[in-house]
Amino acid sequence: MLTANSSSVSRRRFLATSGAAAAAAMLAPSRLLARSGAVRVRGLVEAARRDGATATITIQPLRGNISVLIGSGGNIAVLPGGDGQLLVDAGFATSRAQVVQALAKVSSDPIQQLINTHFHFDHTDGNDWLHSAGATILAHENTRKHLSAGSRVEGWDFNFPASPKGALPATVFSDQKTLQVNGQNIELNYYGPCHTDGDISVHFTGGDVIHVGDTWWNGFYPFIDYSNGGSIDGMVRATEANLAKITTNMIVVPGHGPVGDKDELTVYRDMLVTVREKVATLKKQGRSLDEVVAAKPTAAYDQKWGGGFMNPANFTGLVYQGV
Repeated sequence: MLTANSSSVSRRRFLATSGAAAAAAMLAPSRLLARSGAVRVRGLVEAARRDGATATITIQPLRGNISVLIGSGGNIAVLPGGDGQLLVDAGFATSRAQVVQALAKVSSDPIQQLINTHFHFDHTDGNDWLHSAGATILAHENTRKHLSAGSRVEGWDFNFPASPKGALPATVFSDQKTLQVNGQNIELNYYGPCHTDGDISVHFTGGDVIHVGDTWWNGFYPFIDYSNGGSIDGMVRATEANLAKITTNMIVVPGHGPVGDKDELTVYRDMLVTVREKVATLKKQGRSLDEVVAAKPTAAYDQKWGGGFMNPANFTGLVYQGV
């Protein structure tokens, strides 16, 4: 069972490797990078994959026979049963051995299906090996587009090549899709551009568990991929859509951080909205990025949200870019 401490360790493992400067390149002025202490982003993808090889995977049972694996990139939801194991997100390919061991502890059912919440490597790196193990892959059409053609993520200073054929989603959808797997009704819904241009939610209606991918970073300021359709306004809209759907009893699996609920997600929404409005007001007054960062518009939230790789200056820069 996941403890608060193990949750913190597992999410910080990702943040320390694919994070410490993941947003740095988004803050274009080099003087801001130097002042905020951001390190160079070159090599962070390779570092994250190396770290994935020694990742510790924690299994947290949820409800309705659903579990979540925490520790290799994004959080991985698992639904076992007679139709085979269905996974939501794939983690790092370098964590294959640990993920295999964790899945065997969840159940002896074979791997049959994989859903990607979006295309970022910490959620799709394991696609190819999971396909070779038997998984049919499903995702939004824009996720397949990025994986098929390759993409540059400016915030990571990295050009991702086209993925091998086996890693590509065999089935895609544009707006909504419903599945029946292992006695569960599973609803997939496209947010529209938010964190990227291909993010989806996965709602296990029987267990009342929803995986919202990287529309929610629980306990940290979120990374927003402006180079691939993301924006602060899109993140706010996605969070509002989540809150409109999520009930007080629903279990919410974020892309990163501990499993949470509607109350915690509401606090996250309020933070996004308030910081966006403060930054927008300052920008409309003609303040430069340097001046807005110096004004510390995130100050009221930094103790709770500012401990990850998106430090207050970096997050302010992302918000400034989008307002």
